[in-house]
Amino acid sequence: MIIEGKTAVITGAASGIGMATAEELAKRGAKAVAMVDMSDKVVEVTKEMNKKVGKEVGKAFKGNVTEDAFRKEVYDTMCAEHEVVNICVPSAGIFRDRLSVMLNKETGEPDIYPTELFHQVLEVNLVHPVYWALELVARMAKQRKKEGKKKWHPDEKVQGTIVFIGSVASQGNKGQISYSSTKAGLEGAAQTLMKESMFHGVRTAVIHPGFVDTPILQGMPEGYLDKYVLPDVQLGRLIRPEEIADAICFLVSNSAVSGELWADAGWHPPAGT
Repeated sequence: MIIEGKTAVITGAASGIGMATAEELAKRGAKAVAMVDMSDKVVEVTKEMNKKVGKEVGKAFKGNVTEDAFRKEVYDTMCAEHEVVNICVPSAGIFRDRLSVMLNKETGEPDIYPTELFHQVLEVNLVHPVYWALELVARMAKQRKKEGKKKWHPDEKVQGTIVFIGSVASQGNKGQISYSSTKAGLEGAAQTLMKESMFHGVRTAVIHPGFVDTPILQGMPEGYLDKYVLPDVQLGRLIRPEEIADAICFLVSNSAVSGELWADAGWHPPAGT
């Protein structure tokens, strides 16, 4: 699918992969990019991006991505101005890492990973991306019905693309029971949605980044990356957000690529950790 002239919705757009992806899409000629985040920073980031690309491409939306009303508000606005949204990259994500079961050294009593933390990560990392993707498909289906179109035909060319942000942790990683579960869940969601949404001309894919230099890594203990991550990364450094953004644009623009793309810089959980 050609990016030029298309409309996109990016969550988590105030920083990291989301911000880099929004800017890359704008550089490649996207007509409009909804930049969605719960941080006030999204307004300034959007202004800066528009300044960089020299045109008013980005439109800032501040709110909680897990709220249905907010999601619908974003799509209502973008569809009113541009008819359909062609690209969705639900990039917002969190982690709440700790061992799934820990023993109290003094009492020997087990401490199980809190269910409230699991649900929090589940809502942001799995439920939110699925429903932002479903919203795109629903709006696309509505627009096609309005235009008198039925089942999509290849002669029409691809109408839309959804790229979920997975993780190498989807294969399992110590201390990430909730995060890993949500990222693995995106694989099933993407495969199911691909089988359904292609009826309306919408493709679905997953990119699995390794350790990316984003604000989310700031929550890790000091020295953790140097000791436990970088020694197993073939590149010897963290991945840059713009490198993932470039790979996401590849998934959007190359319709022959389906399924999952691993952008891990050669990192995999080392044996015995």
